[in-house]
Amino acid sequence: MATFLYELGRFAFRRRHFVALIWVALLTLAGVGAASAPAAGSTSFSIPGTEAQKAFDLLEQRFPGMSADGATGRVVFKAPAGERMTDADNKATVEKTMKELADGSEVTSVADPYQANAVSKDGKVAYVSVKYDVSGMELKDTSRDALEDAAQDARDAGLTVEIGGDALQAGADPGAAGEIVGLALAAVVLVITLGSLVAAGLPLLTAIIGVGIGVSTITALAKALDLGDTTSTLALMIGLAVGIDYALFIVSRYRSELAEGRDREEAVGRAAGTAGSAVVFAGLTVVIALAGLAVVNVPMLTKMGVAAAGTVVVAVLIALTMIPALLGYAGRKVKPAGEKRRKTDAGSSGKPGLGARWASFVVRRPAAVLLLGVAGLGTVAVPASQLEPGLPDDGSQPTSTTQRRAYDLLSEGFGPGFNGPLMIVVDAKGSADPKAAATTVTDDVKGLKDVVTVTPAAFNKAGDTATITVIPASKPSSTQTEDLVHAIRDTGADVKADTDAKVLVTGTTALNIDFSQKLNDALIPYLALVVGLAFLLLIAVFRSILVPLKAALGFLLSVLAALGAVVAVFQWGWLGGLLGVEQTGPIMSMMPIFMVGVVFGLAMDYEVFLVTRMREAYVHGETPGQAVVTGFRHSARVVVAAAVIMIAVFGGFITSSESMIKMIGFGLAIAVFFDAFVVRMAIVPAVLALLGRKAWWLPKWLDRALPNVDVEGEGLRARDGEQPKDPDGDRELVGA
Repeated sequence: MATFLYELGRFAFRRRHFVALIWVALLTLAGVGAASAPAAGSTSFSIPGTEAQKAFDLLEQRFPGMSADGATGRVVFKAPAGERMTDADNKATVEKTMKELADGSEVTSVADPYQANAVSKDGKVAYVSVKYDVSGMELKDTSRDALEDAAQDARDAGLTVEIGGDALQAGADPGAAGEIVGLALAAVVLVITLGSLVAAGLPLLTAIIGVGIGVSTITALAKALDLGDTTSTLALMIGLAVGIDYALFIVSRYRSELAEGRDREEAVGRAAGTAGSAVVFAGLTVVIALAGLAVVNVPMLTKMGVAAAGTVVVAVLIALTMIPALLGYAGRKVKPAGEKRRKTDAGSSGKPGLGARWASFVVRRPAAVLLLGVAGLGTVAVPASQLEPGLPDDGSQPTSTTQRRAYDLLSEGFGPGFNGPLMIVVDAKGSADPKAAATTVTDDVKGLKDVVTVTPAAFNKAGDTATITVIPASKPSSTQTEDLVHAIRDTGADVKADTDAKVLVTGTTALNIDFSQKLNDALIPYLALVVGLAFLLLIAVFRSILVPLKAALGFLLSVLAALGAVVAVFQWGWLGGLLGVEQTGPIMSMMPIFMVGVVFGLAMDYEVFLVTRMREAYVHGETPGQAVVTGFRHSARVVVAAAVIMIAVFGGFITSSESMIKMIGFGLAIAVFFDAFVVRMAIVPAVLALLGRKAWWLPKWLDRALPNVDVEGEGLRARDGEQPKDPDGDRELVGA
């Protein structure tokens, strides 16, 4: 591996014009494809195998033209103080609004609140339901504008008017302003770490090119592959972070090789062969973790993972080829590592760097550091035990949005459960008396706890399928509503036994509950697959059993602590004002499995970069304690810089107005902080110091069976005639 990447790096350095032209051409091609591609349409949210999805599919078959997934809008009216919505003037305003709405080209129906029982008991609140024949993502801007204009006209007439539903659904706001601040902070860190503007600019330039190719490709394929805005936001988030980090590691190693006295082409080759090998395996762990999201069998999540994994692959390829090419262009503007630091690295009496001093402290007191690190993260992880999964709805929107104000008005007028109605689908095709079966379902559901309203059954033209709407007493994200969904399904099992009619519960609330359950069920198999594959990969990289095991356990600790922090902020509201969290609520149901996937890949980045230098020192004759200090001397500063950059990039997304993006940005930023600064910088060296030579033990039979991936660059040293010490004898002695 190291020898191949060494030759690749030298080739890119020598043929820099050709390599740069290839990447510029790819960026141009992706950009043109994105610009000329048709606009992305609907991003279907399907959850194969769940009851709610089966019900949606059945509705499409039995109620043709119903547009079960069509957008809905709710124009909510509130009368001025002392008036009622049934007053003549207010009623005339509502009727005028209905006429304006009915003129829309994509509108299929507009429900009259005075005929549809859509006026609150106290007469203060009423709503008009608008149904469209396309989904919220496909809705034309003209239709949204018409909806907002009609609402504004009613406001001008003196009513309080807000708009709810998914008809105003817009693309995710990635938090562009915060992302610019994150990139600016990353640039400052790069300048401090690499010592010059030119050297600092290279990782930023290549990361932007890589993200440009990745996101443009996603945009170009969005229509054909049904990709949503969140897909490109995730690719942008992860692509920027790993793109900067991977380039940083190679540029930093290049400067170290220059400091050893090598010429520029040789230094580029060595950097690509050593740091480049670590980049390849770090990238592989990220790709495995992201692509492994396909195990969950939720198409949206699979597409997000695969698209982000593709962006990571681009980042790896750019780091291995374009960085060497740009280093060729930069010439002497990228200088060797500082003279003072070179003397320290060579073992002179100069004052050791902060990384080496910290590692020496940990090696002297490993038990205390390990105990403190584990206890600290364990404490932060405690709130994770109270995690309540769910999906954000309009109730989690900022109070400044019309959707949130409409949600609150409906809760005020009709009760909190009105914002999350349940739809019961009665499939009576196999029943002898469909109407009797539907009546039985209606009567049974009315007797359940937490039910406010049950509408009469509405049959299709064939008379074999009915829909029944149930209004719960509690808000959509509450545990009481979840219990009600399960209670209705239990009742449906009894009805099927008596009448041969199938009873299915669906609607957005039921779909969210099923989605959460599906993700919970998939978490353990996903963990086993991703951690198992990465464990095997790291055994080959480190030639050790205990080092990969320690890496996996450390990751679990950091991700649990990160989930605990997410629960404390977004569910309990701690520091919510500081982070702009206006409304607490359940944690996005995909957050645990998503964080496991992304954070595992990123955590292994730091593990590979940090520990490969320790193993390199150990293989070349140093004691285990000395190897830990040497690894920190060479890698700690760069790993810290990489972590700060990644935290800055992820942290920029906390400014997004989209609650899901905000939560993901915070979760990833805090997870990287815990993993880089507590697990990798404290717990890892403490464990290695306690294990000593046992840390690097590998059974002889397994050592022979594993491929030699040569991450440490042994092949390159052999080319120079160096004969490193082989510690196999020590391993055999320990293992005996």
